[in-house]
This record gives sequence, structure tokens and C-alpha cells, in this order.
Amino acid sequence: DWSRALAKARKATKEMAFDLMDVYSRRLKSVGFRFGEDTPEQIAMEAAFPYKETSDQMAAIEDVKADMQSNKPMDRLICGDVGFGKTEVAMRAAFKATQNKKQVMVLCPTTILAQQHYAAFKDRFEPFGVTIEVLSRFRTPAQQKSALEGFENGSVSILVGTHRLLSRDVNPRDLGLVIIDEEQRFGVVHKEHFKNLRESVDVLTLSATPIPRTLQMSLSGIRDMSLIMTPPQNRRAVEVHVGEWDPDVISDAIRRELARNGQVYYVSNRVNGIEDAVARVAEAAGEARIGVAHGKMSKDKLEGIMEEFSAGKLDVLVATTIIESGIDNPHTNTLIIEDSQRLGLAQMYQLKGRVGRSSVQAYAYFLFPANSALTEEAMLRLNALDENRELGSGLRIALRDLEIRGAGSLLGAEQSGNITAVGFDLFAQMLADAVSALREGRATPSGLPEAQSDIAINIPGPTFLPQEYIEAADERIAWYRSIADCAIETEVDALREDLSKKHPDMPVPAKNLLTKATIRVLANQYGIKSVIWSGGRLTISGIEADGESLKQMRIYAARYDKDGKRFSIPTKYFERMGEDIDLFDEILKLLRFMLGVRD
Repeated sequence: DWSRALAKARKATKEMAFDLMDVYSRRLKSVGFRFGEDTPEQIAMEAAFPYKETSDQMAAIEDVKADMQSNKPMDRLICGDVGFGKTEVAMRAAFKATQNKKQVMVLCPTTILAQQHYAAFKDRFEPFGVTIEVLSRFRTPAQQKSALEGFENGSVSILVGTHRLLSRDVNPRDLGLVIIDEEQRFGVVHKEHFKNLRESVDVLTLSATPIPRTLQMSLSGIRDMSLIMTPPQNRRAVEVHVGEWDPDVISDAIRRELARNGQVYYVSNRVNGIEDAVARVAEAAGEARIGVAHGKMSKDKLEGIMEEFSAGKLDVLVATTIIESGIDNPHTNTLIIEDSQRLGLAQMYQLKGRVGRSSVQAYAYFLFPANSALTEEAMLRLNALDENRELGSGLRIALRDLEIRGAGSLLGAEQSGNITAVGFDLFAQMLADAVSALREGRATPSGLPEAQSDIAINIPGPTFLPQEYIEAADERIAWYRSIADCAIETEVDALREDLSKKHPDMPVPAKNLLTKATIRVLANQYGIKSVIWSGGRLTISGIEADGESLKQMRIYAARYDKDGKRFSIPTKYFERMGEDIDLFDEILKLLRFMLGVRD
């Protein structure tokens, strides 16, 4: 079963790598616009930011500016929790583009979010003479026509909108930057547009919980990623409750929020049954003023409801997941979701981000019908949400989603796949091989070089990065990826030095991991198939040993099978050295000796 799974995964990975080569080759050949240094206006606009930037936020801003000032088209993902300051990073990038006479498109998944971004950008940029327009159903046909004409003749610098911006009648005069907010909310057809855009213009993607495909592309190095993990000052983690739907729980939750003059989101994601949800809320808390919002309402009615809710004229907003992205109302600090088992993990996390946007303690209730059997995936999603309650959990949620759903086809229409049969390191290695093969002009879909992950190295001893050594899960994954990407010994050495500087007092499992990486790259370089410690012998397969080294090793009862290119030595050879030896290091020294490689 394992052999079949591995063969299937290897075939799929090779096809995936070939697709990636095509994208990579086009990106490597394309030359983007090189944006200039910050202008005095840029500095003034940034100084108008009313909050203090977090360290992660500043790092992300610097990453984006460095990308924009290079001559390669930017393709960067900004991953950070809801309310952690991703929009400010996007604003500074957009302003930089306008300072270089380039136009910007800001793509949003919902009309409400488009309106909110339009208002925010307009407020910050208009004092500097930057013209901003929005395309949404909240605008009249005449207003939309005027916005399109302005974008075409260059008088409009920034155009905000939903997927409507990808229509044929949207023709920018000189587009330089595309900002995509919550890419996971767009469909496959829209993503094909994004893929084409990336070849010629700078693209900046914002997400709190990137979908597995987006996350995998970033973890694999196909796209650059900046993490904003630091919460704003005085932000509190949302208290999460996962359980069966109970009218008493609903009543208590709503009345507690009303008692402190707050507001409540009640999410029922079926438009047809939303009136029944209103009745349930009315029964639970009859004194509450209730409003309804969903995507099938007319634009005027929806806008009116949202304005009433923002003004505090309503206590409970019964809505579909239309509120998922962009609603920023600090007075709403209780969220109740019925039938939460029907929602995706990233979707639930996004909804949770609608509350707790101030220093007030917020509550989120993820409920499912009583006495109903949940699918295994639904249980995994709800458990993941229950376990990841602290601030900055967005990336961990996305990584959990990646485990539950798989990575899927990175470039095609499939949204789920089976990465668990392969692992991150195999994919990262095959990707590196594919890129080097592309540069050397020797790659074909069926003839990709074998990955280093195909080399079996089985040496007793722990090989991992302990959590106590590197606490942040995302940082550990980044180090694992870097180690898997090493193709030559000097790269492993540089990585070891870098890791030692950033995290001194390296524990034994981490040292072993890096030594194992050195053994792997050395084995790959000399065509060694395996290094196995088993049955009282250390066996190295695929080795071409010279006569001199074999002569010296015979005194330790070593054997060499010339036809099978297999060298073996009793493990007693190492046991004689004493209990305190570094086994990984000693095997590396032996391997060097057998190959005639000197330090």
C-alpha cells in the first residue's frame, strides 16, 4: 500500500513540478517595473497612520517595498490575523505605486468590503491628490461608467471593487500593482486571471487564513510570504465555545452582550431559512432589536441595514456569511453561528475575526444541531478552532486546514489533494530540482531528476527541531523548508551558522537534523541510494569505494559488494568509540573517508 501511495504521489508531484516550471520560466524571463525610493509624500502619508506599527507589520512593509523596488514582478502573500494591520501594508504599497504614476486595482471578495476599503483609501489618500473610485452594486451605472473611463484615461489612480474588476471593460491605462484581499474567497476562474496578472505586474495578496493551495505555494517558495504575528496593543483573544445548539446558551449570550450595550452577529448561512433564524433569536431574547442581512437583498436595503447596525440602532444582526470579510464594528463582540459544521475552517476563523476588534472581551459560539452525527472532517475543523484560541492563530489554522484538506493542485482547478503521502520536504526538493533542471534546459514532464527525499537515511537518534528550541510553529516550518531546499554542503553549513546565531545552544536533535541533511546532499552528489543502520550493520548502497579506503576498513570487518555497490560495516565499529560519540557525525566522517572527500 505504501509503495503504491508513494508511486502515485511521486507521479503527481512530478507533474505538478512541470507545471510550476512553466510558471517559473515565464516569471524568470519577465522584467517588472522598478519602483523608486520613498518620496516625501510617502513619508507624510505613512506618518498619518494613527496607530503604532508592530514589528511584524514594519517587516512586512519593508519586504513589500524591497519587492517593488526590484525589477522582478512581486508575488507576495501577507499572512496575518484579522485586525493585525494587513490593510495598512497594502495602503503603503498602493501609495508607493501612485507616486510612480502607476495605477492600482484592489480586489475584494464582497461588495461590503469593497465599500469599506474605498472609504479607508479615500480618507488616507485624498489629501495627497490621489483619485480613488469603486466599482460595486452600491454605485449607480453612471458612477460606474465614469470610474471606468477615469481608469482608462489615467485620471483615476486606484480602482477598488469585487471580481467585477476582472471584466473585459476594465482597461487600466498603466497598471502597476494588484492587491487581492482574501484570495481564498475568489473562484478558480478568477484565480486564472490572477495567474496571468502575476507575469507582468506586482501582486500583493492579503489573507488571515490562506487556503491550502496558497499556503503551500508560499511554504514551497513559489510565492514570497511575510507573516504578521504580533497583535495590536490591548487586543484580547476571543473566548470560543463549541457545542450543540441550545436556546438557553443563545439567550444567555445575547442578553450578556446587551447588558454591556454591545451588539451581536447571528450567522445562519441559508437565505431560505433566515426568517426561521430570526424567529429563534426573537424567542431567545425578545427585547432585542433584530435586523437581517444577506446577499439577495437589494443594494439600498442592504446598505441601509448595515448603516443602522453600525449606528447602534440594531442589537442583533441575523446574517449569512456575507459579513465574513471586512466588517469592522468594534461595538460587536458576540458572534453566534448555527450549523457551523457546514462551514470551512478558514471561513469560521474569518467570521470569528468579526468580533474582538477592540479591548473589550469578545465571545464566539460555534454551534451544531443537537443529536446530529458530524462527519470526521467537520469534527476535525471544529476541534482545530477550539484548540487554536489565542491571538495570531490564523497561520496555525491554515496549516491545520492544509493537513485536513491537503494541498490540491497548485495551478489547476482542484481544491484538495493528498500532501500527507508526500510531505513538505519531498515537494520542496522536487521543486528545487525542477527549477535547476529548467535553468539547465534538461527538464521534461517524465524525466525529472530524482529527489533527495528518495535517498533512504535511517540512523538511530532524534532528528527534529524541538518546540522548546524554536517555539513558533511557522518559524519551525520555515527552517524545515530551508533545510529540505539545501542542494550542496555549503548551503547546509550556512544554514547551520544562521540557525546558531538566531537560536544559540542548539540541542542534539537539531544538530542531528543538520548533519543528516549534510549526509543527504553528499549522498545525492555521489549517487548513494541509502544509508541504513539495521541488523547490527551500517549499510551504504550505491557507493563507489576506492581500493585504498577499502583496505583500511577491512580491519573493522567491513564488506564491499562490488556488483551491488554496497558497503557494510558492523555497528560494533562505532560502539568501540564509547557511549558519548556523535553517531551522525561519525557516520558523516566515514562517508567522507569512503568517498575520498576531505573537509
